[in-house]
Amino acid sequence: MNPFEEMRIFAQVMESGSFTAAADKLGLSKQFVSRKLMALEQRLGVRLLNRSTRRLDVTPLGQRYYEAALRLLNDVEQVEQGISGQTSEPRGTIRLSAPLSFAVAHLGSLLPLFLQRYPGVSVEVDLSDRSVDLLGEGYDLALRIGVLEDSTLIARRIATIERVYCASPAYLAEKGMPVRPEDLRNHDCLPYGHSRQVQWRFAGAGKPLTLEVTGRMRANNGDLLRDAAIAGMGITYLPTFILGNGLKDGRLVKVLEGFETEPLALSAVYPQHRQGSRPVQALVEFLREQMQ
Repeated sequence: MNPFEEMRIFAQVMESGSFTAAADKLGLSKQFVSRKLMALEQRLGVRLLNRSTRRLDVTPLGQRYYEAALRLLNDVEQVEQGISGQTSEPRGTIRLSAPLSFAVAHLGSLLPLFLQRYPGVSVEVDLSDRSVDLLGEGYDLALRIGVLEDSTLIARRIATIERVYCASPAYLAEKGMPVRPEDLRNHDCLPYGHSRQVQWRFAGAGKPLTLEVTGRMRANNGDLLRDAAIAGMGITYLPTFILGNGLKDGRLVKVLEGFETEPLALSAVYPQHRQGSRPVQALVEFLREQMQ
């Protein structure tokens, strides 16, 4: 019986989502992985996973065991790296979650530079605009834009991100240029998000204003909204890294300048047990260095 081996196998099954995928990652047979997990459950006297022909579902006790196992495995990794003299050079794999549009705009050029600087590090990137569950889904690090929810995760600010209101010249020629936020009641807007009620916040000489905006199209992807604005579908409010080329070549025009709210924060968030991870900290510091 090797508890750490069982922990590693269980953690890999959780991260991979199936016995087959975990076995491929570990270089083991599916039968061996399944037997080890059954032995672990028998030793603990609890069920960690509910198995069906289509999927694996973690039980509440399994989730607790997984989170504790990740912390212990990370501690073991740090000790082994220290003993082997590897702490000066980060080594290992980072599972990274990042927003789609931001990653396309920035990470495509930055990650190759990072990997060249640290040849002992590998990165697995998942692009999604949803807020992933780092612990439950096995991520080491996530990049998030905007206000962070209170949680046990550790957050480090990487940079700030400006947003602007804009529309196409053709749309403004037809509908007119809004002068005040209240003018948007007579305009088609292209809001970000899935909620049926979307509010935009405005700054100005007086107190901040919150206004509900509507339009014929909404989406949870900034690139789609940018293209819709360029096509003359309405006014949108997006980060400049998404709008950049459209603003530069005149396909988009800024509106309501001076009413923009404070820039958004780009943050790196990671579980507490990854605070001592050399690869994670190296990537966080690299992004701070490159994006300041």
